[in-house]
Amino acid sequence: MNWMPFPYPEQQYVYDAASLQRHWARLHAGDLEPFPARPALVDAWIAFHAGDFHRAMKLGLAQGVCGYSVAHKATCVYASEVELDLQARLDLFDLVAERCERHQREQPDNPAAWYWQGFALGRTAQTISVARALAKGLAPKVRRGLTRALELAPDHADAWIGLGVYQSEIVGATGPLIASMSYGARKEDCCAAFRRAIELNPHAPSAYMEYANAKLRFDGKKYLDEARVLYRQAAAISPQDAKERLEVERARRHLDVAVDPA
Repeated sequence: MNWMPFPYPEQQYVYDAASLQRHWARLHAGDLEPFPARPALVDAWIAFHAGDFHRAMKLGLAQGVCGYSVAHKATCVYASEVELDLQARLDLFDLVAERCERHQREQPDNPAAWYWQGFALGRTAQTISVARALAKGLAPKVRRGLTRALELAPDHADAWIGLGVYQSEIVGATGPLIASMSYGARKEDCCAAFRRAIELNPHAPSAYMEYANAKLRFDGKKYLDEARVLYRQAAAISPQDAKERLEVERARRHLDVAVDPA
């Protein structure tokens, strides 16, 4: 599979080892990844933040399980934000979900092993339709990955975003009663998850954007104005790397098309 290039290459997203370490806390406020000890993994993260997702994935995998976190993230961000072919996206999410099984066996206390499986399965559900995903039994696996990540790292802002997305998708697809009784998904818990994510990482465009999407799933007319505010907040963030730039651009597109979350 040929990976498409990052569409917004800019020098400001290209870090060296020293500048990456200086900006690490800001760049990884969402996933709480520790700064890598291996120079090869520093190179992998430099490639990731610059938008060279394929190289980041390859460099990560070359380091074995210790490089899985950057490989998972590079693959999922690329599949979510750059890849246009739906089947190619699904194939990439499947690869990550399967690789996370080994990651969990070898590093069971690493939040990334659980978070990225929940993320990949959640994106699969969104791609094939939430209704089909529920029929295939993906919902418990998504929830398990996200909640386990939060058990291991309660301040994992990205996992809080994922949990908010999960709950909003279930409520939107089944209605509040079935969502609550069958899947433990509630509108109130969804909103609380997004508020916690924003509290932990107020610089994350995805937190505001996904919160806006969630509100529109609940009631597009009722929450339209609130969603617009959230999209504007996401679009106004100054991106510090390729991932954030892709998210900011997506928020701007939502605003350009009258806040259509599709």
